[in-house]
Amino acid sequence: MESVNIEKIVEKYFEGTTTLQEEAILKNYFAQGNVAPHLQEYQPLFSYFATAQEESYTKSIQLTPKQSQRKNRYWMSIAASIALLVSVFVGKQQYDEYQQRQEAERLFAELSKGLRLLSTNLQKGEQAVATLYTYEKAVQKVTE
Repeated sequence: MESVNIEKIVEKYFEGTTTLQEEAILKNYFAQGNVAPHLQEYQPLFSYFATAQEESYTKSIQLTPKQSQRKNRYWMSIAASIALLVSVFVGKQQYDEYQQRQEAERLFAELSKGLRLLSTNLQKGEQAVATLYTYEKAVQKVTE
């Protein structure tokens, strides 16, 4: 009966749904050495967890900032400053080009308006000349 219970807990363990108490039951069961033959394939897994838990790292770790990090920070700040200056310079050039384009479009619009006005006046003059031409033809017919 105990092995059936252990089998259910092992299934839950591999599904990831066991509680801490159930995991402790599995650890104790596989640590005792009296394991059912069909569950012996899982014994190395749980015995590994027991031995791995006892391992510890004994060397000391020194956390001092390296000199190269300071140099990197210095060079990174210089690179960031240069990138900022380049972007400001390029942005200023593009803004000036945009302003020139806007001014050229404004001048083109004024010139187009003036030429349309001139064209309108020339058409009126052309109509006046055509009227005079018609008048002159009529006068020539009468005098003939």
